Amino acid sequence: MKENKNTSEIAPERQKTLQSFDHLLSIMDELREKCPWDRKQTLESLRHLTIEEIYELSDAILNHDLPEIKKELGDIMLHLVFYAKIASEKKAFDITDVLNGICEKLIHRHPHIYGDVQVADEEAVKQNWEKIKLKEKGNVSVLGGVPKALPALVKAVRIQDKARGVGFDWEHKEQVWQKVEEELQEFQNEFNISNGNQLDKEKAMNEFGDLLFSLVNYSRFLGIDPEEALERTNKKFIHRFQYLEKETARLGKKLSDMSLEEMDVFWNRAKKEKPEE
Repeated sequence: MKENKNTSEIAPERQKTLQSFDHLLSIMDELREKCPWDRKQTLESLRHLTIEEIYELSDAILNHDLPEIKKELGDIMLHLVFYAKIASEKKAFDITDVLNGICEKLIHRHPHIYGDVQVADEEAVKQNWEKIKLKEKGNVSVLGGVPKALPALVKAVRIQDKARGVGFDWEHKEQVWQKVEEELQEFQNEFNISNGNQLDKEKAMNEFGDLLFSLVNYSRFLGIDPEEALERTNKKFIHRFQYLEKETARLGKKLSDMSLEEMDVFWNRAKKEKPEE
């Protein structure tokens, strides 16, 4: 483990970084003291704003917009400092405690860097991380560390990752795809709307969940983030549909007055148009 350096030993570029961070802390102190809005904020009132900022950062990353990523990172950094400031006023912890805490955790969870543990590859690092994390938190279940409030698609990925971390996983992607086909066939046979049977929505929802879970599992084996994949498709659909709306309006028509065949003409043209980032 590296010891903290004296100020005189810190490289000039790192000193600039520390000065900038100190500047942010000073601004936060002033805002908390003098600004009516900032004084009013609590941990709870900031929560939904922070979630919004995270999603804005996610959009910027998907759009490969580096200037916007820089801006959103700044907004999130402000929120982190804000939370720590409020906590320090409650005598709970301060930003120093936060930073020391994450440093200690990183050192402890990387014994292959800061200790004498040997690892063969990335997978071994992940498995070791989960074992250490489980021991630290004293969780009875490996899945105990998965946040309950995560969106379902993201949660499915985390559940599968954690199970894999202790060796509970398929060995080959072909096995996973076989499971996908099995779930799809079961769903199709059970809930074929063309046969006119009354739909048991509760059962259908459960089976559809199984199908989605197996697809998420397969995407993990391919190294595809299902959340990002779905969001890309969302953006693609929005682009094409808005192109359809624009071209329809240009002809003085309404979508509701057009046939699907007419809409398809514009839809196919939209496929050739590059979406705006």
